[in-house]
Amino acid sequence: MTKYAAFMSMAWLLAGAWLAAAPPVPEPMDSFWEEPSNLGSRNLFTGPWSVDHAPNPLATFTLVGLKSHGINPGVVVMDPAGREWHVKQHARNNAGDEGPVEVVLSRVLSAVGYHQPPVYYLKSFTLTASDGARVLPGGRFRLQEPSLAEAGTWSWEQNAFAGTRPYRGLLVILLLFNSTDLKDTNNTLYQVSRRGALANWFVVRDLGAALGETGRFAPRGGDADLFEDSPFIAGVKDGFVEFANRSSYQALFQQRITPQDAAWAGHLLGRLSLHQWRDAFRAGGYSPEMSERFIRKIRINISVARGLAAERP
Repeated sequence: MTKYAAFMSMAWLLAGAWLAAAPPVPEPMDSFWEEPSNLGSRNLFTGPWSVDHAPNPLATFTLVGLKSHGINPGVVVMDPAGREWHVKQHARNNAGDEGPVEVVLSRVLSAVGYHQPPVYYLKSFTLTASDGARVLPGGRFRLQEPSLAEAGTWSWEQNAFAGTRPYRGLLVILLLFNSTDLKDTNNTLYQVSRRGALANWFVVRDLGAALGETGRFAPRGGDADLFEDSPFIAGVKDGFVEFANRSSYQALFQQRITPQDAAWAGHLLGRLSLHQWRDAFRAGGYSPEMSERFIRKIRINISVARGLAAERP
């Protein structure tokens, strides 16, 4: 290698390192979180999108394609109105069923100010394909909404909001639900068309790995027994909250979140009424009895988070 080639190689390496370390481009906070001024009146059954965005449970959907990745089986379908839906179906034997969990968490996050795409739950649906029509197990239906253009993923570590209270509060909320799949590929950047203008939405999507146990290897979600038995916060050490969550993403939340951050998130969730919590679980297809079990544990976790307000950082 000539001296010039070696120099250029080093220059490119330094340029790449500088770009990797460059701070994220500034974004307005409402690209990530909006203060929910009307939180008490928000409908957690229909969600933030109008009922016109919901799938028709009586419609016959046409198969577009199969989804091969993820724990749960899935299909892409088209409804009679020409709308495309991404369906995450019930898991076999309902083991680790993510669809209902995802709908519940999506309803809660959107209610407290974090953007979400249109997602709904259907217990079953009719699908037609080349071999005829049949009724299949349902699950989570996510609409490909024309006003939301997917523009890639965003990183938990490198983003314009890391270190802000709404960012840390979102992590607390996800941990309160025992979320375990906090990988970057579940974070979607949308370009949103609103009244002729474009804006960005930083969205946490694919929320189904929650409401169960936590762990590094295939933790089971959507399980009331496991969720009820799982601790939320282990304590406070050196001014930071120690979470009992045992997922693989410890670097995101251990020694990073203060008691005040946790209390902020607890107070935000605490503004939801019991009726709203029940509506969120009803939107996910849960029975009243099962909903009450999850809600009871969630409200205990909220009380724990709120109680940290007196802790000093």
